[in-house]
Amino acid sequence: MDRLPARADRRQTEAVPVNLAGLADNTGITRADALSEGAFNIWGNTFPADELPTGGPVVVDGVPFLFPEAAPGRPDNVRCAGQLIEVPTGRYDWIQLLAAAERRTEDQVLLHYADGSVDPEWLRVPDFWPETGSRVGGSPAFTCTRMHYPRHVERKMGPVIWRHRVPVPRESDLGAVRLPDNPAVHLFAMTLLPALPLEVAA
Repeated sequence: MDRLPARADRRQTEAVPVNLAGLADNTGITRADALSEGAFNIWGNTFPADELPTGGPVVVDGVPFLFPEAAPGRPDNVRCAGQLIEVPTGRYDWIQLLAAAERRTEDQVLLHYADGSVDPEWLRVPDFWPETGSRVGGSPAFTCTRMHYPRHVERKMGPVIWRHRVPVPRESDLGAVRLPDNPAVHLFAMTLLPALPLEVAA
């Protein structure tokens, strides 16, 4: 029984955070003095920067991520548009994500393996509006107490960035992930959890 925590610790230390900074194309986090510098959705809503990590390594539910640095006008998330994200080639069990959607969204990602195989898997991301709840699994990574609008702060709404995951079922080396062409889905961070060797009870 005491082997399970050791395996969990190993998975965390061997996790592979993916740097999404080069793909970021949307500003969804703003400071109170720069409300109009972002637009997570068509209404120009954004998450309050002072209620989120300042950027860099952060651990959510035991999973290490690279959280984007928020700065006025600087892109901090990837709005899904079919981008191909190359990852360090290796065998993984899960793709862990910090994500939010402009509405509850289910779409497919394509997992590209080093041997040329391609598998579709479901990416399910809850709505960032707090009233809707998850309904597709996942857990809230960051729950804010207010929502930014371009010209005011709405303190009756607290948007959520969710932690969700996508399975990697094929026991082959993964080389890349193709995002869906769905601008309602926003990725703030991605981490790959390695496949661990099976342990057979004696």
